[in-house]
Amino acid sequence: MKMKKIVSGFAVVAFSTLALAACGGSNDKEAASNSSTSSSEAAKPAEKEAGGDLKDGSYKLEEKNYDHGYRVVFDMTVKDGKITKSNYDYLNEDGKSKQKDADYEKSMKEKTKTGPKEYIPALNKSLEETQNPDAVEVVTGATHSSENFKNYSQQLVQAAQAGDTKTIEIDNGAAMKDGTYKLEEKNYSNGYRTIFSMTVAGGKITESNFDMVDKDGKSKKDDADYEKNMKAKSGVGPKEYIEQLNKGLVEKGAPADVEVVTGATHSSHAFQTYAAQLVNAAEKGNTNTIQVDNIVTKK
Repeated sequence: MKMKKIVSGFAVVAFSTLALAACGGSNDKEAASNSSTSSSEAAKPAEKEAGGDLKDGSYKLEEKNYDHGYRVVFDMTVKDGKITKSNYDYLNEDGKSKQKDADYEKSMKEKTKTGPKEYIPALNKSLEETQNPDAVEVVTGATHSSENFKNYSQQLVQAAQAGDTKTIEIDNGAAMKDGTYKLEEKNYSNGYRTIFSMTVAGGKITESNFDMVDKDGKSKKDDADYEKNMKAKSGVGPKEYIEQLNKGLVEKGAPADVEVVTGATHSSHAFQTYAAQLVNAAEKGNTNTIQVDNIVTKK
């Protein structure tokens, strides 16, 4: 899958949400994580500590352009403030699901041990069970598709928190417009929240500034105790992984291609998701700061 299959999405500006439960790496549970874990045993919903509630309704998202003959269509139903139905799928020009493409299924399964008939239902089920895109596990063998799902489901959660039922149109694959694009989390998790700016010049990402700051605006990179404790447990700390992620985005030019930092898996996936949001904004040329009312759960 190319970048557009996991990162193209509508940059929802001024939405008061994103269900990235402590995403920004504030929950550094990376040491025990793996970049391509199985979603066969989904976590149960955790008790929410901060973040906007979902408003009842049906929320829809559609990709505008086909990639390898398919585009994403996604609708999510919220009832009594809970996600009751997740329908994420890839359709061809005839409206046929990728899950019914026997040749695609066979080819992918031979290479990765899974196909759309398995990973698409698994992802939908995981969102319904966890109620949180950040908690949806990456399906082994379908990493890019899983990240794509997480990104798009977060876009729908954003819409649900805002009560905006207008279909989100994704101009996937569009050239990025020059400018500086910004995103900020609203809520602190373990004392930190994410701030992120990305600069595009000549249609390419030339600068990435992803960071986590405390209430005084101090970077997690400068928290000596945090650095020491995390490094002792996982072999890496914020001073190292934040720099690696920012450097990776500029060098690779696509969030999907940024390597997950060993020992900082959770933060790496958070980075990819937020970078995807900024790429979405750049595809639209929308330089308004994306306000993220991130969901934070009790530990």
